[in-house]
Amino acid sequence: MITGGGSGIGRALAQAFSGAGASHVVVADIDGDAAAEVAQSIKGTAVELDVAEEAAVVDLVGRVESAHGPIGIFASNAGFVTTGGVEDANERIQHMWEVHVLSHVYAARAVLPQMIANGGGCLLNTASAAGLLTQIGSMSYSITKAAAVSLAEWLSITHRHQGIHVSVLCPQAVDTSIVDNSPDAHLLEEDGLGKGVSSGDGVLDADAVAAACLDAIRNERFLVLPHPEVAEYALRKATDIDRWLNGMRRFQHSLFPDGHLPGDALA
Repeated sequence: MITGGGSGIGRALAQAFSGAGASHVVVADIDGDAAAEVAQSIKGTAVELDVAEEAAVVDLVGRVESAHGPIGIFASNAGFVTTGGVEDANERIQHMWEVHVLSHVYAARAVLPQMIANGGGCLLNTASAAGLLTQIGSMSYSITKAAAVSLAEWLSITHRHQGIHVSVLCPQAVDTSIVDNSPDAHLLEEDGLGKGVSSGDGVLDADAVAAACLDAIRNERFLVLPHPEVAEYALRKATDIDRWLNGMRRFQHSLFPDGHLPGDALA
């Protein structure tokens, strides 16, 4: 079962799981037409779903279990990007919190009882390299992705003895429609902020990211880092936080030498 499965990484995951022999793949997306297109290509099931609505997630999990049996892998993958700092509207911050953090909580809450009862399962939660590092120009993206990583750590510690494997996906730039589908798309495109912390490390295609996820699941690895550079960046951050912060300030200046970031009303 994959949320955000109608495009990008979610679409690639659906195709990869199907190709790897999944007995059935459920493609859920807020864009029902996109979900249907992906599901049709792999002979799966499409569902229109807003992951910020817990009741809808619970209902879907129940219907999938009744129709197709226990869910072995739940890939909680929906997400979007915004710009802005502390001046951002509370409603926008809250919505990103719901999609990037609470959706993972809702998924785990809904699916863990049946996974545990059946001897185990896998949660694959999409976060971002920003969750280990930061996202220049987007406070909300940075803090919610960091929370998503922390939640995945907690789930892994708490439920591993019950047969639950947790992997958290933390990519940098991936060739997807996440920028186009985001409310600040015009700002991201104009200023290149969609590249975020990933500038210079290359843009991966979604199929490569999905392959990395399958490999991590098979080998029961927690961190999925399609961009291996992220491990080194996280190590530098952990080893000398002040030096890392100075480096990120220099990087931000290289992207925005005039000091004006997209959406920053305080600039």
